Amino acid sequence: MIRIIAVTACPTGIAHTYMAAEALKKTAALMGHSIRVETQGAAGAKDILDEADLAQATLLILAADTHVEMTRFAGKTVYETSTSTAIREPQAVLDAALALIGIHAERRPGPGAVATAPTVAATAAAQVDARAEASGDARRIVAITACPTGIAHTFMAAEALKKAATRQGYTIKVETQGSVGARNTLSAEEIAAADVVIIGADTHVDTSRFVGKRVHETSVGRALKETDKVLQEAFALPTPRGAAPLRATVTEARTPEKPAGAYKHLLTGVSYMLPIVVAGGLVIALSFVFGIEAFKEKGSLAASLMDIGGGAAFALMIPVLAGFIAFSIADRPGLAPGLVGGMLASQLQAGFLGGIVAGFIAGYIARYLRDHIHLPVHFEGLKPVLLIPLLATLVVGLLMIYVVGSPARAIMEGLTRFLQGLSGTNAVLLGLLLGGMMAVDMGGPINKAAYTFGVGLLASNSFMPMAAVMAAGMVPPLGIALATFLARNRFSADEQIAGKAAAVLGISFITEGAIPFAAKDPLRVIPACVAGAATTGALSMIFGCTLHAPHGGIFVLAIPNAVGQLLPYVGAIAAGTLLTALVLVVLKKPLPANGAVAA
Repeated sequence: MIRIIAVTACPTGIAHTYMAAEALKKTAALMGHSIRVETQGAAGAKDILDEADLAQATLLILAADTHVEMTRFAGKTVYETSTSTAIREPQAVLDAALALIGIHAERRPGPGAVATAPTVAATAAAQVDARAEASGDARRIVAITACPTGIAHTFMAAEALKKAATRQGYTIKVETQGSVGARNTLSAEEIAAADVVIIGADTHVDTSRFVGKRVHETSVGRALKETDKVLQEAFALPTPRGAAPLRATVTEARTPEKPAGAYKHLLTGVSYMLPIVVAGGLVIALSFVFGIEAFKEKGSLAASLMDIGGGAAFALMIPVLAGFIAFSIADRPGLAPGLVGGMLASQLQAGFLGGIVAGFIAGYIARYLRDHIHLPVHFEGLKPVLLIPLLATLVVGLLMIYVVGSPARAIMEGLTRFLQGLSGTNAVLLGLLLGGMMAVDMGGPINKAAYTFGVGLLASNSFMPMAAVMAAGMVPPLGIALATFLARNRFSADEQIAGKAAAVLGISFITEGAIPFAAKDPLRVIPACVAGAATTGALSMIFGCTLHAPHGGIFVLAIPNAVGQLLPYVGAIAAGTLLTALVLVVLKKPLPANGAVAA
């Protein structure tokens, strides 16, 4: 039995996050493996992996479409995939992940089996033990230094440890966990070869990768001021009795420098922006309860609600989007220039397009500066608090004002005029496109692209695309649920039960409720869903429906004035739902008389 840990996360932190977790749990159990899954959702992380989970785990599966902080998993074998893949192909994901540690599908262990594949780390440990026994003297040290700010003390303690170890004839490597991320990261071979581990830190440091080693933990101040004594204390520690050897599957420690794709950076920004947009949109919708223009009366509750939602929350939308795109690219050094670039995009009325550009510019500039500015060790602390924020913010700000701002503003103004003037054929085409995108992969990259487009336009007071996107996103699960009710003979007993759950997800605007049906019968289910969702999107645009809240499903419809053209909007959703159900009934064949029972 292999012990596996996993983290699942999608930008909204709702359906895909939990569906991926359940798929991995069930499949791992069927394969005879132990798995613990942490879900990172809109309400925060749940089932959080503790130190015991990390220490016992052999393998980490990261099923995420957004940035996940990897510091605590350093030293683990990591298999990365998307939430959609984990939902649709959990068996393939687990097989591929297990293959990284030498467990292949054709010889997958059953319950109770133990993996014994040799590894680089285990071999290196054996060689070091032989050398140490022959020489009778311990010579190798690995260390980590970290202080709360990750600036001066972190690097000064590292330098002190290096000098003291060199004086005493030891070989040492020190990993610094500072404001610019982990630097000089310890590899699996170096950890395996070490005789002692010294951690000089005033913040939490994950020690799971040092299982079976003598670990001496102290403060960063003692590592700096009492260095020789710290080294003596470390070597005086007894060898842990009964400690497990270094895990046979440890790989090179992960660091924030590993680049990710542009799409993943964008989704990270969207995931951090989304709670602000949802909260702000719903508060704005609540202000409309008192009348569509009641907020214009100064001092009224409606005006206060509009100040909270529109004046505060929506004002943060673009800066947060840009800031966390940059954060995904460059870690903490990218956050300040990204936030400033996003704020400039907002002030220059460059809209969400300007914010996206600002985020990518800030992230790549900050990462370049972080990786290419080299200072003497005593001045290293100036990088994260002075040089990178100053230079990156200055460059990003000037580029936004003199290069990016005006073209982005012109594009957004043209797009806004186009959307506001949509009618006839143009409205139909845009509605068909957005609606179809929402249904074609049901929560995947295409779906998220359409949703991001709709959400981004809210800041520019363009509310029609958001209405079309949410209505179309509700249709696939609602249409399938209706089909399971109208044509029971075409669905198994399990599918009929799942149809009821899909209905609840559909009215809540969780398109992923249709995924189990699409995964089982994609050639029939996906075309039916696309047909219904595209129709709904087109009708919503033709009717001129608007939506001020970016989420909420049917529950938003109960807020007065939150939806423009409410009755036509409901009609568009109903029409798409009925069309999806009818197409599905036509495409699917009746099951054999005993099919439902057999299924």
